Amino acid sequence: MQVTSLWSRREPPEGHPAHGHEHEHGPGCACGEYHEHTPVKLWQTLIGLVFVINAFVVDWLFDQSHAVASASGMIGAIILGYPILVTAVRDLRAGRLSINELVAIAVLAAFASGDYKTAGVVAFFMLLGEIIETRTAEGARASIESLIRLTPTKARRIRPDGTEEEVPASELAVGDIIRIRPGDNVPADGVIVKGQGSFNQATITGESLPVDKKPGDEVFAGTQNLTGVLEVRVTRAGTDTTLGRVRELILAAEKTKLPIMKIVDQYMGFYTPLVLLIGALVWAFTRDLDRVIAVFIVACPCAFILATPTAMVAALSAAARLGILIKNVADIELAAKINAFIFDKTGTLTTGQLAVSRLAPAEGVKPAELLRLAASAEKYSNHPTARALNQLAAEVNVPLVEPQDFSETPGRGVRARVGEDVVLVGRAQWLREQGIDGESLGAVDLDEAEGWSLVFVARNGRCIGWIGLQDQIRPEAAPALAELKEAGVRRIAMISGDRTPVAARVAREIGCEEVRGDCLPQDKVEFVREVRSKGYRVAVVGDGVNDAPALAAGDMGIAMGAAGSEVAIHSATIALMNNDLRRLPFLVKLSRSTRLVINQNFLFGVFFIIAGLTAAAFGYLNPIVAAILHNVGSLIVVFNSARLVRKGEELEPFQPQAEQAPRPPTPGREEVAPETVPAVGPA
Repeated sequence: MQVTSLWSRREPPEGHPAHGHEHEHGPGCACGEYHEHTPVKLWQTLIGLVFVINAFVVDWLFDQSHAVASASGMIGAIILGYPILVTAVRDLRAGRLSINELVAIAVLAAFASGDYKTAGVVAFFMLLGEIIETRTAEGARASIESLIRLTPTKARRIRPDGTEEEVPASELAVGDIIRIRPGDNVPADGVIVKGQGSFNQATITGESLPVDKKPGDEVFAGTQNLTGVLEVRVTRAGTDTTLGRVRELILAAEKTKLPIMKIVDQYMGFYTPLVLLIGALVWAFTRDLDRVIAVFIVACPCAFILATPTAMVAALSAAARLGILIKNVADIELAAKINAFIFDKTGTLTTGQLAVSRLAPAEGVKPAELLRLAASAEKYSNHPTARALNQLAAEVNVPLVEPQDFSETPGRGVRARVGEDVVLVGRAQWLREQGIDGESLGAVDLDEAEGWSLVFVARNGRCIGWIGLQDQIRPEAAPALAELKEAGVRRIAMISGDRTPVAARVAREIGCEEVRGDCLPQDKVEFVREVRSKGYRVAVVGDGVNDAPALAAGDMGIAMGAAGSEVAIHSATIALMNNDLRRLPFLVKLSRSTRLVINQNFLFGVFFIIAGLTAAAFGYLNPIVAAILHNVGSLIVVFNSARLVRKGEELEPFQPQAEQAPRPPTPGREEVAPETVPAVGPA
């Protein structure tokens, strides 16, 4: 006879409508795992609970209303117990023996003793455990829908005669020429045949900085054209695009997830037949029905039923207070076993936003003047560099001048008249092409290969300095990684689609010893599988579409929720709503505390039931005392679990109304003041 439990998750046999992912609930429902649930409805549980509570209240307040209290308790117990009895009968017909049968027997035993309130309480907590352990089953479907939304539904296809027509993106074929304007998302993979532009392709490659592209360079579906008008020849369309392959990787990784065995299964698989045997022996030796009823009541696994759900609810409350969204409660248990963390770089360990980190004015030029001229000239540009310059100018109260005669060369630089001066801001090569003396550009001690974006500023034909920008590292990244190591995490790695030198520089600054750069989505998935194959339990932390397959491939996926993409959030089972990486070591500690509390609850339950069974079998407990004692045992378990609610009080609570806290000054930025900025800020 197969022993299982209410919480068991297993693959159905071939031919079952729930087999695999594609069934009546849609793709990816429940990650391909079949759930044997009690047919419980929330409204039914609440109605039954009201009747049971009413029975207690009437008994406490009105001495002469025992019949009314009993009737109310009976109605509540019937409403709450009916789904359990139905499941127990279904299990027996299928040849399965589970704790559902034991709970059903306990409810019936309580009915036999006339203790309808006890029957209702037992049934309620059984249903409560089922409700809070119900997992979200729409992750894969939502991921696919979000991915599809990244690709435009329309495309501008160029006819042979040179005119433009708007067609559905699904009709694009290899060889078609399409036009992409500034701000457009790319509808298909292709090669630029005409024009230049700057592309934000962090969603595909994870690169932190926009990438300038020219004729002959490849563009990816789902990336955004920031500047310039381009003509692109389609090389891959539909599901063959890079974005399409990312979507397939999400599905494939979801299918490889294994069901998580519940702790309650490990403890309770043998329990039901053992209690039935004890009850039969008591009846055989004593022929005392009261003793048999007392055995079943005191042996009712209320402590076991409460052990996991109450600890889970308390842990979920503590996590939610700190902005940790846990979509699958089984991950609270799993996080305690995690001994390897794999981080994405852009948007996870870094902010994903370009910011000014270095002002290097030429001799005789003040830093504030350099910033004023550059930000004024870039005022009407949509390039990320322009936004960073204007943001810094606003932060340090540098007044800007309205630019005149503004013109922009996409991906290279801008020219404008600021007051009486003609100002050029752009790359060094572009300034040379505009006639600026190369020697006046000055010495640069930063390496663009390590993630620095450099722009030079010229006034009236003479270079007056340069500005260094980079993706900023989150200030809490290094402390969070150090705490994870202290918590016993044995392996911490960073993988990124950004260039290897850039990834290596970030890894050095945050204290991450293992790093891999130039990774495409499939490379990240392969690395996660490689780490798991060595016996590690892996948590993957990321934010972009390019991270979604890796999030799904790990034992646990954690998405940076506030700034992360919708796809990554749906692919992960945990989201950090406020992007504070210090929540990760807290999650590990909370998980370990939760497991400790659950084990304490189980050990207490074992001692309590063994003592109770012994007393009941020898006639020292009547059914009423047995009912009182098992309720006392339940309260002890509840209070023990409630200790978890206060975990993490030392951290700041999550505040939805103020998601973006004031950003701490970035290196060199705190000194950017109109008169006091040094010529070269710290690296």
